[in-house]
Amino acid sequence: MTEDPGEKIIICWCNDVTLKEIEDLIDGGITDIEEIKRLLRIGMGPCQGRTCLPLVMGILARKTGKKPEEIPLPATRVPVRPVMMWVLAGEMGDDYEE
Repeated sequence: MTEDPGEKIIICWCNDVTLKEIEDLIDGGITDIEEIKRLLRIGMGPCQGRTCLPLVMGILARKTGKKPEEIPLPATRVPVRPVMMWVLAGEMGDDYEE
């Protein structure tokens, strides 16, 4: 039995999602990037999709014959709990406690 090379190509490093997993969903009829995001959790890791979403959009475009600009970006959501701006900026304020 030969191994599919797509099983070794990681598209989303944050959530360990492979090219094969993405292509299998698309081949199964799931062509909405929001649905792919929910099923595989792409774009939900620490990078927030900066790495994987452009790759997934390219795969989706290639598999569906659409142009990448025809594929809408998935919705972004604000944090569930309030977050101090210095945390988002990566700085530690005077009141930071470990």
